[in-house]
Amino acid sequence: MTTSEGMTGIALFDLDRTLLDCNSGRLWAMAEWRAGRITSRDLAWAMGWLVRYGLGFEGGLNQAMEAAATTIIGETEEALDARVRRWFDHEVRHRLRPGARTSLQRHRERGDRLVLATSGSIYAARAAADAFGLDEVVATTFEVVDGRFTGRIEVLAIADGKTRAVREWAERTGADLARASFYTDSASDRTLLEVVGDPRVVHPDRALRRIAGQKGWPIEDWGAAS
Repeated sequence: MTTSEGMTGIALFDLDRTLLDCNSGRLWAMAEWRAGRITSRDLAWAMGWLVRYGLGFEGGLNQAMEAAATTIIGETEEALDARVRRWFDHEVRHRLRPGARTSLQRHRERGDRLVLATSGSIYAARAAADAFGLDEVVATTFEVVDGRFTGRIEVLAIADGKTRAVREWAERTGADLARASFYTDSASDRTLLEVVGDPRVVHPDRALRRIAGQKGWPIEDWGAAS
């Protein structure tokens, strides 16, 4: 989306169930459980909150992310980043929707800045951006002191928190969100959809499908990874 003034357009993409045909948080929790880093009780609790989030209850992901932050207390940022990248390459990279690949390429050919705007961690976001060729990321970030995690969250990029994080990114970079597209599946992203000039709904949850119908937002089907 290149503007008439010659400015580069912006294309924002959600990650889970938008670019990907799955929720990567669920895959991460399973991987951590298999590795013995969380208990079966922790896994069941996390899955319950993720199901709630998938049904449109915004608080679910907040709870799951806050709990996840406590499991990495004392771990080095370098070690977690390396672990997340190995996990992403093995379990997530191949879950890109075919329509997502097409949309990314279309915006890339237009010269647009491709930005991943995800509620997930900055480490998963960077792995996804590198794998799929996005330029920048906006994501949840954790507090790090002397290279180690404290268990506290710095930026919780969920629902209105994601909108705030994207607005702050836009202010830092000079991006005009009124000229931006945003693709997402989740009703939790409603406020960000209302901020951008070109809201796009992909495989929406039930609540977002209803909202999209009311707003007249286009709904796209990007298929599932083979």
